[in-house]
Amino acid sequence: MDRRHRPANGNGRVMEYFKGIWRARYFWSHLARSDLRSRWRRSFFGILWSIIQPLGMTLLLALVFSKMFKTDIHAYAPYILSGIIVWECIIACVTGGSLSFVQADAYIKQYRHPLAIYTLRTVLTSLIVLLLASVALFGWAAIVLPQHIGWHWLAALSVFPMLWLILWPLSTLLAYVGVRFRDVPHATGLVMQALWFISPVYFEVKMFRQGGLDALVDYNPIYHLLQLFRAPLLDGQWPTLENYSFTLASAVVMALLAWMVGREAERKVIFYL
Repeated sequence: MDRRHRPANGNGRVMEYFKGIWRARYFWSHLARSDLRSRWRRSFFGILWSIIQPLGMTLLLALVFSKMFKTDIHAYAPYILSGIIVWECIIACVTGGSLSFVQADAYIKQYRHPLAIYTLRTVLTSLIVLLLASVALFGWAAIVLPQHIGWHWLAALSVFPMLWLILWPLSTLLAYVGVRFRDVPHATGLVMQALWFISPVYFEVKMFRQGGLDALVDYNPIYHLLQLFRAPLLDGQWPTLENYSFTLASAVVMALLAWMVGREAERKVIFYL
């Protein structure tokens, strides 16, 4: 078997693996562009749907939740919007990542590229959609919260590399497991639904703290990841060192898990397809 298709189990193998990914850059970038084109093919609004869909959902949820929780809809709506666009990106990478090898079985059987390129394709596509959707968030925040405009807005852009650092290894890990156990996509859907309920995605942080659920905020990587968006745009503040520490720690953990599983599983994937 070609060494680019072997699991990385040492410094040399790791470097060779990433060199293989770089050598295949035209291939996986073409796959990502193809996914984006097929997403909006024959659509009248095209890429604008990436903005229209989260805005429509935000308006609906903001109207309902602002009445239920007696909050200011002008401030609560961008809070919900930030949660929607980031959460949808995470869901797309988790569910799509777990199926990446299965859906790319024809390519895997024909080409000896590192398998991580197929999850990289999924993550890149989701991040581009998030980038488009974030235009609505930046615009809404500028209109509703103009007093928060400042240099700290640049910190909001850090959410994209941070998401990439977390979601690529996570998607790869799920792909290794999902190709062997086809129930993984269904199980991840259940897990993500539970994670949504215990994370401040739509519900405000103060609701958790008032209920004595501080741990679900302080030790929740989802909260710290969302703060990279919310602190600069909605609060007019720089994200804290704690926000970046939890986010980077999550990325390191995901990378280690993906490497540990991948170095043994990569050469076996072909037999499960």
